[in-house]
Amino acid sequence: MSDQRPDPDELLARVKHEESQRLRGRLKIFFGATAGVGKTYAMLEQARDMQAKGVDVLAGVVETHGRVETEAMLHGLDVLPPRLVDYRGTHLQEFDLDAALQRHPALILIDELAHSNASGSRHTKRWQDVDDLLTTGINVYTTMNVQHMESLNDVVAQITNVVVRETVPDSIVEQADEVELIDLPPDELLQRLREGKVYVSQQAEQAIENFFRKGNLIALRELALRRTADRVDAQMQMYRRDHSIPTTWPTNERLMVCIGPNTLATRLVRAARRMAAGLHAEWLVVYVETPGHLRLSEADRNRVIDTLRLAERLGAETITLSGHSVSEEIINYARRRNISKIVVGKPHRLRWRQWLRGSIVDAIIRFSGEIDVYVITGDREEPRSIPRLISLRPTSSWSAYLWGVLITLGCTVLALSFRSLLDPLNLVMIYLLGVVLTAARFGRGPSILATILSVASFDFFLIPPYYTFAVSDTQYIITFAVMLITALVISNLTWRTRQQADAARQRERRTAALYSMGRELVSMRGINNLASAALRHVNEVFDCQVIILLPDANGAMTSAVLPTNFAMDVKEQSVAQWVYDHSQMAGQGTDTLPSATALYLPMIASRGTIGVMGVRTNDKLNLSEPEQLHTLEAFASQAALAIERARLSDEAEQAKIQVETERLRNSLLSSVSHDLRTPLASISGAASSLLDSDLLDAETRHDLAEAIYEEASRLDRLVRNLLDMTRLESGAIKLQKEWQPLEEVIGVALARLEDQLKDRSVSTDLPIDLPLVPLDGVLIEQVLLNLLENAIKYTPAGSPINLSAWADHDQVTLEIADRGPGLPAGEEQRIFEKFYRAQKPETHGDGLGLTICRGIVEAHGGRIWAENRSDGGAAFRFTLPLEGTPPKVESKIDPIAAPIEP
Repeated sequence: MSDQRPDPDELLARVKHEESQRLRGRLKIFFGATAGVGKTYAMLEQARDMQAKGVDVLAGVVETHGRVETEAMLHGLDVLPPRLVDYRGTHLQEFDLDAALQRHPALILIDELAHSNASGSRHTKRWQDVDDLLTTGINVYTTMNVQHMESLNDVVAQITNVVVRETVPDSIVEQADEVELIDLPPDELLQRLREGKVYVSQQAEQAIENFFRKGNLIALRELALRRTADRVDAQMQMYRRDHSIPTTWPTNERLMVCIGPNTLATRLVRAARRMAAGLHAEWLVVYVETPGHLRLSEADRNRVIDTLRLAERLGAETITLSGHSVSEEIINYARRRNISKIVVGKPHRLRWRQWLRGSIVDAIIRFSGEIDVYVITGDREEPRSIPRLISLRPTSSWSAYLWGVLITLGCTVLALSFRSLLDPLNLVMIYLLGVVLTAARFGRGPSILATILSVASFDFFLIPPYYTFAVSDTQYIITFAVMLITALVISNLTWRTRQQADAARQRERRTAALYSMGRELVSMRGINNLASAALRHVNEVFDCQVIILLPDANGAMTSAVLPTNFAMDVKEQSVAQWVYDHSQMAGQGTDTLPSATALYLPMIASRGTIGVMGVRTNDKLNLSEPEQLHTLEAFASQAALAIERARLSDEAEQAKIQVETERLRNSLLSSVSHDLRTPLASISGAASSLLDSDLLDAETRHDLAEAIYEEASRLDRLVRNLLDMTRLESGAIKLQKEWQPLEEVIGVALARLEDQLKDRSVSTDLPIDLPLVPLDGVLIEQVLLNLLENAIKYTPAGSPINLSAWADHDQVTLEIADRGPGLPAGEEQRIFEKFYRAQKPETHGDGLGLTICRGIVEAHGGRIWAENRSDGGAAFRFTLPLEGTPPKVESKIDPIAAPIEP
């Protein structure tokens, strides 16, 4: 009855997983309820057995806690020396990951998987060290307790009133190749505690009174047993899938209740809930959606929806299957899920209808094999209407029936043209073709009409005597019957295929939209862009109005992410706020606040609910079906994860900025503390000396005053550079570009440095046809001043300085060249970094001048660089782009009247 061939996609995924795991080491976890059950001892015992078989075993970390029998098991094993870590004046012994990777044993023992490493280690958690070892192909034996599992952290805290800080992600345990439960009854464990085999005597007494109370140990033991049983069950299910085992292995009770669009469905769900609770079993509620589902009345469809919602509220897993045969889909799915018991309702069809159309219950019982089938009946919740034999309501439009008539007429005309050439039995194929076309294009009703008309036309036009319904040969009566039955079967099958194709097309459309949305969200940045993409995809699939609400600083859902036509009043906002606060769906079509005009879903991400998605549609049924709701929830979850990712990215960027700001602050303080302290000390010393002016002559007082002035100027320049650097990095500097001649800017800069340049030869090389340049005169003047001061500072006194400029296509280049010692090799770019200073002890500076030059030039759209001259010295160059159209400049000198000097 069922096709038990393995799913090719599952096989391919399995092969890929095995290939990725082939070079990875194997992980075995010795799992226990709590400390003292013997996990470390069992690990060492098996390690010694592996060593006896010739396996290279290394004890990486083994915590014996002073237990003599455990320490004895270490004898004969190669022990990895610990790594000593200095922590607050004490030396901690930590696992040496680098040494273990270099040693690369076949098997390594790592005790206490949940351990947190000391500060300064490569990883913060020991399970991350284990993952590195597995990646390199090293097999690992490790130990852990049930209270260290991340998903059970709150459960353990509720039982023991102790919050466990060190946890291991569940994924690490799930990826383990083997988990061995080390179990010990609570009474024996308490006896070991009293004997000092777990902790020293004083600690043992405290442990018995607190964490190791007998009730706690019983509860933790049950958690460990259940967790291990769940893992074993998952391994058994995987084995059944991999080996395509068709029979059910009743290792664990698992119930499946099958519902339909009848009033008995809710009773079935409640009965199955009581049965599952009594058996402590997992239970599922399954509804099979056949092509007939589309022809159900609105009341029947709503009944299915309400039943599935009831099952979800009662804790069941609800599944909607799709197929042609209800019994076949149920049996196939039950075998895939290893169902041990199937619960169905007693059929209420009339006996002749069961004989004619078959019974789903009988088919399930016949093919269930080793699966138990429970047939439940009871009082009906509402009177059942008497089924009608024939529905007089047409299932298709009248135009479709007209097309069925026309297609039959066309087939008749075509058959008449071949009546003299072909046998009548061959002409039947023409009518069957017309029936297939009608069923495929217009549905079952028109195809049934076409079938009846085809039989009548075949008799009337093609069977002698012609143009009468009389039949001369009684054998044709059999032909008419077979033709009618064949045409009806073909039309019905064609219609069902069309219905299944339509349903598959709808699911494919939703799946494709979900995939497209996920792919688009991955490549997008910014919350508004992500929300816009999510809204667009949801609107395309559900044809509805959508809104995404995110909380403000106070957690209030008052505004949308993007402007939208989704109108919301105070009542709607309160519903959205309730959904956000409780992380539950509410609104239209639900049992919570159903008077709302829209359905509101919580957008749940890894860190909790981050917002609310509102959906408003006129078709209430469209969003009431569980399949539709699950699809919509998937859209909301994807949008939530994308928005959370954007927020995390923003937070990471802010954290990066804060780290960079802190680093800059530290660099600033360390770099300028001396530069600030030196002039302040000089000013303070000179000022204190001036206070004793009676003991100083006039010349000395003048020198002190001049020193105060120079140091104050130096301090002022340092502060100005710091402020300029801060303004540049914060983007506070706004360019005021104007078309100006470079000669004026260069002249102003040279004039301001006249005193410092009086002992130097300064030459300028500026072409007469140098164009106007769009620039901020004040800032470019600052660039020239910094470059000239840099040349003065790092070149011998009296050495020449050359300043030149030239135009080249769409930019102007300025150069300041000197005859100093040049730049250190490899430092041509570093000199523009903040606080970088050349190694010249007799110079003073804050290392910001060239950085400011680079910021100003890049703000103008140019670039700045430095290089050594071939004949000695250094050259600093920067470019300024020529963008836009310069203004026309009228000459102030009349070329005719102006005198010409010889």
